[in-house]
Amino acid sequence: MQLKPRVLEQQIAVFGGSGSGKTVLVSSFYGATQEPQFLKSSLFHVTADDTGQGHQLHANYLGMKDSRRPEPTRFSSTPYAFSVKLRDKGAKANSAKPFDALRLVWHDYPGEWFEEEVGDLEVAERRVATFRSLLGSDVAFLLVDGQRLLENAGEEERYLKSLLGSFRTGLLRLEDQLLEDGKPLVRFPRIWILALSKADLLPELDVFGFRDLVISKASADLGELRNVLKGFVESPDALAVGEDFVRLSSAKFEPNRIEVTERIGLDLILPLAAMLPFERHIRWAEQKQVATKVLEELMSGAGALANAIGKLKHDGTKGRLLALLGRGAAAISAVSKLGHDQLTKMNAEALAKRDYMAAVLTRFRLDLDDGEEKGILLTSKR
Repeated sequence: MQLKPRVLEQQIAVFGGSGSGKTVLVSSFYGATQEPQFLKSSLFHVTADDTGQGHQLHANYLGMKDSRRPEPTRFSSTPYAFSVKLRDKGAKANSAKPFDALRLVWHDYPGEWFEEEVGDLEVAERRVATFRSLLGSDVAFLLVDGQRLLENAGEEERYLKSLLGSFRTGLLRLEDQLLEDGKPLVRFPRIWILALSKADLLPELDVFGFRDLVISKASADLGELRNVLKGFVESPDALAVGEDFVRLSSAKFEPNRIEVTERIGLDLILPLAAMLPFERHIRWAEQKQVATKVLEELMSGAGALANAIGKLKHDGTKGRLLALLGRGAAAISAVSKLGHDQLTKMNAEALAKRDYMAAVLTRFRLDLDDGEEKGILLTSKR
């Protein structure tokens, strides 16, 4: 009898205005994992759970290689599910692994639903249903369009205030339909990352410059958006809005030429989805910023992830956190605090033991560190 695969699922939600590059991002993310070089060198492979979706995304990517941009989509809200599975047949036996695959569910939320009032009742209902479908996401990306920043050079606040304001009012329109009896939600995206899309157009703007631009031009608008989001969730202190920043580019776009190998930040999507939520939730728990029932919901996969990384000595965390989550949470907390040299050693040991699950996850942690070192990623220290 074949056992049902054990899957650790992580979800992300991607919000952006029309034309901000959401379809191009997901197409480039998936297409790059289908390249021969990736398939030969990577310890894992990425497959689309829906073959038809995978073919369409791959076709978009191949079209970009031939300098054709994907057709723009309007009001499209189809989620994409990708399975990340170890590819080496010499890895540890399945019975030794806490899970067999990581599934990434990518939700694209149509920018038009934030920017335009919806008059059609059926479309309005679909807008609410679509938002409900992404409530299981731990991480949300708010795309800031690099092209629009260029068009408003010197007056970037005009675009940023409009963008953040449309998100805020769009959420307020949904509030009564999402909150049953006005009760705040336990499951809701807790980490809202500001992502500079089309970052290739602004090569001089590193992640610190991007952060400083947003804060200097639109800090009050960001604060108002944060306050609206706090109204949606139980344990509102366990919420990070505009505390994390990343630069993203699907390719380098030039007149009559698209160079798909020159991507920025897309290799961080999987590490961010797999590692950041658990690390952040544990930090909030250690700081006693999250209610018990919320913590239990958020950390449901922590034990499996920690066991996949390996048997680690925890850092002495005691009390409420360990009582609720045991050594699994302490192990993840310990890994997040390791230095680069220690992580590199752990990764090398996992490779030597052919424990490829641990090797992939420790590599993810190293990738996040490398992203910060290169000025692509900036994560909250709170």
